[in-house]
Amino acid sequence: MLYNLHTHKLSSDTNIFDIVNRYPYEDIDVPFFSTGIHPWHIDEEKVYEHLAIIENRLSLPGCLAIGECGLDKRIEKPLDFQIEVFEKHLLLAKKHQKPVILHLVAAFQELIEVHNRIKPGVPMIVHGFSKNIQVAKQLLDNGFYLSFGKYLLRNPELSAVFAEVPADRFFLETDMVEESITEVYAKAATARNIDIEDLKDIVSTNFKTVFKNG
Repeated sequence: MLYNLHTHKLSSDTNIFDIVNRYPYEDIDVPFFSTGIHPWHIDEEKVYEHLAIIENRLSLPGCLAIGECGLDKRIEKPLDFQIEVFEKHLLLAKKHQKPVILHLVAAFQELIEVHNRIKPGVPMIVHGFSKNIQVAKQLLDNGFYLSFGKYLLRNPELSAVFAEVPADRFFLETDMVEESITEVYAKAATARNIDIEDLKDIVSTNFKTVFKNG
């Protein structure tokens, strides 16, 4: 079984376990999903309506995580408001004990500050990780997991970062790339210089640890 932490499209391959992202305004049409408000799509007039939809979905058996949600300094939406919405996600995660899949762009210090203040007590995974080993270690030291996909395929330098992430702290994903999760696994196995079957065992163990019914 290949586990895909974060995608927007369900695979037709029965040997792939996808957590498919579904925003509050999207139908739930997949077996397993995450749900949250992406910072790009925060609608000030509908925030509370969307948060209510998210909370209702958290009781569904197929809902494995909150997200993607997070912070993005490279968009025009005010960061203070993004933080306010993000905090509400973490409070839901704390209340319902659901892992969180994070979208983070240039706001790692803010992420750590909010996390340490709210103390959600659940696994939190930074998806689409693309930064250097210093940022990776800072996040790992604060208890975060890292998920690799698009940038592992696109950026040769990221392989060295990925190789240093502890085996019990990473996931793999496709997000919205055209490549399959099979290709991501192949690249990841090469980067860590391990057999693909060993890699599959590692990711499977991490999934079952973080997503109890994964």
